[in-house]
Parts: sequence; structure tokens; C-alpha cells
Amino acid sequence: MLELAILGFLREEPMHGYELKQRLTMLTGHFRPVSDGALYPAIARLEKHGWVVKRQEQGKAASVRLVLTLTESGEKELLDRLAHPDDVDISDRNRFFTFLAFLKYLPKDQQRNILARRLSFLEAGRSFFSAGGNPVGMRQEEDPFRRGMLHIARETSRVEKEWLRAQIALLADEALQ
Repeated sequence: MLELAILGFLREEPMHGYELKQRLTMLTGHFRPVSDGALYPAIARLEKHGWVVKRQEQGKAASVRLVLTLTESGEKELLDRLAHPDDVDISDRNRFFTFLAFLKYLPKDQQRNILARRLSFLEAGRSFFSAGGNPVGMRQEEDPFRRGMLHIARETSRVEKEWLRAQIALLADEALQ
């Protein structure tokens, strides 16, 4: 997901590593800070494939800074990754949100298909405390914290499903026009 996010942000505009790190942090939030030990090796991998190039630019002070730019083949890679998400990219909320951040770059029919996959996953009714719809390994009524977790998860899922249905309908309407 880190590489996808780097490609996506560089699709928006060239930027230097520090700015890219700030954008990534805004995307992932405080719960998953991006370390230099993860960011710069990911950039190096993208450079090795020819998807990103570095160029020197004069900084505001006397120092020179390296600016990262997405290449044409990098844009193709971004679009390919967005168009073909794995099942875990659809089922994992954080990974899916990374897809959502850059889904605007895909054609409307592909956007609609990916949103429909997410909706289908959510409508299957999976829960982290159940198997086949039945509670597993705990008595939820005795644990107010797990009840709270389930309540939050259900409400989040309900709101997300409403948004997905509305967005899918909007994309379908746009396809008819």
C-alpha cells in the first residue's frame, strides 16, 4: 500500500521526500506513521523499476533537495494496481481507503466495479467476533468493551454501505448519460 500511495501522490504532483512523507501520514493517520526506514526503500524500489525519477532542485535555503516525479510507466503501474485490487485490498479497511484516495484516476466503470466489490464484502456480514454469523469464543453481553467494538463496527459499516450504494448509483447514472 505504501508504494501505491507514493505513486498516487506523485500522480498529483512532483514532490520531495519530506512532503511525500507528510501526505502519507495524513492518509494513514497517526496509527500508522511512515518511517524513513520504510519510505526511502520503497522509493528506491519504485526508482529501480523506472516508475519514479529523482531530480535535484534548489531548496528555499542554500541546500539542494531531491524532487520525485512519476514517470509515464509509473502512471501505468499506478493505474494497473488500482484496477486490479487483491481481495485483501477490498476487505481491509485501511488498504481500501488507500485505494479510495486514488480511485478517481480510473474510468467510471472500473470505479463502480471496485466499489461494488467492497459493498459485496461488507454485505457478507463478517465480524471479528463471529464465524458464520455466530458469536465465537466469548459472551458479548458480559463484555461492554467488546459490545462497544461491535456497535462501532456495525455503525461504521452501515454508513460505509450507504455511501457505497449512493456512489455506485451515481456512477451508474453517469454511465447512462
